Amino acid sequence: MPSLITDARHASRAYEGADRRRALAILAGAYNVAQFYVAYQPDAGLLWRIAERTLMAAEESENPGAFAAAVWSLAQAHRDAGDFDAAEQVNRAALDTLRPRLDGGGDDLRALWGALHIEAGYTAARAGQRGVAWRWWDDADRIAQSLPAGHYQPMTSFSRVIMGAHAVTFAVELRQAGESVRQARRTVKAAIPSRPRRGRHLIEVARAHALAVDQAATVATLRDAHTAAPETIRFNGYARRLVADLAAATDRPVRRDARELADRIGILV
Repeated sequence: MPSLITDARHASRAYEGADRRRALAILAGAYNVAQFYVAYQPDAGLLWRIAERTLMAAEESENPGAFAAAVWSLAQAHRDAGDFDAAEQVNRAALDTLRPRLDGGGDDLRALWGALHIEAGYTAARAGQRGVAWRWWDDADRIAQSLPAGHYQPMTSFSRVIMGAHAVTFAVELRQAGESVRQARRTVKAAIPSRPRRGRHLIEVARAHALAVDQAATVATLRDAHTAAPETIRFNGYARRLVADLAAATDRPVRRDARELADRIGILV
């Protein structure tokens, strides 16, 4: 990753005109990948530095897809920091900027447009704004349905198949236990192409079962998440907390399974 960033930075300085803009879009993409890694490291300052450089490179590239991807990551950083107002503001500003560029922008740009709608809805869900959150989800679902059936945006996973997974997350964040379990049952076997994204979805399904106080279903789903994507569950904060809690359960089979899973993902219980 450091070498990729170095090469992309060199290219953005060495070229001119259209080639320089393409190099800047590649640089923004490299920074986005770096942000995925740094988000799990205990260095908030480094995360913000990368997020800012991502947006700067994307804006200079004049590439609407690179810009949308950069804002997608930046909105998540603001939301994870607990600054829901900033997350909403950067998201809405990006939607306003991208709207005139959609015509002729292709399926991938429209998918990124849909992903930004999901981010806005997720922020509203985290803030407890139920009606606002589901309206954003409805808008995103319409965008997803307008895409070709097999289209899958690789960075954001936005697609038709991912909408059910987002519905689970929205319901969990809004503390809608019944709705979250209903959505979980509908989507637990969704054919999500990305293994890490499928693993994360299964963790969200486990959160839905935990919300409904079904410990057996929670631990079973967490085991499925580990099978799907071991590294994803190992570094997911929600999953680690669930496993630690279940390792102290009074139900003996649940406790046994949770402790076995804790050993696999590196949790001391």
